[in-house]
Parts: sequence; structure tokens; C-alpha cells
Amino acid sequence: MYEQTSKLLGADIFFSKPYSSWQRGTNENTNGLIRRFFPKGTHFNSVSEKDIRAVEKLLNSRPRKCLGFRTPLEVHNESVGCCNEF
Repeated sequence: MYEQTSKLLGADIFFSKPYSSWQRGTNENTNGLIRRFFPKGTHFNSVSEKDIRAVEKLLNSRPRKCLGFRTPLEVHNESVGCCNEF
């Protein structure tokens, strides 16, 4: 399946090694940001979809150095030729 995705996107796919958090910098950083709102041990079946969407909107509207200080939403919209917000 990932081979098809790689070919379709024209992008290499990288699989990090287990217990090698330094190979997943953006992922680990994002997990830390999410934990500010939903601490470890949070039962997500008790969290409303509205609350999850609010955090999603906040994080996707946050400028990132690795994106040239653009937001993930801006980068996504540029890649799909769209200008819609949430």
C-alpha cells in the first residue's frame, strides 16, 4: 500500500526505527503540543469532538519554522490549490 502512495505522490516514504524519537521530530513535537490540551492518560471517548476540532484548528493554524513560518493549513491549501479554512 505505501508503495502505491509513494508512487502516486512522487515521494519517498521513510520508516523510523522503534524507540528512535529523534527520527520523528515533527511527530514528537506535535504530540507534546497535543498533550498540553489532553494530558497522557486522557480517555478520548470522554472528550467532545468539538474540543478535538478546536485543538486541531489551533495546531493547524500555528506557524512552523520547518514550513518557513507558514501554517500547516497554508501549506495544505497551497498543495491542493484551495483557499478554504476549517
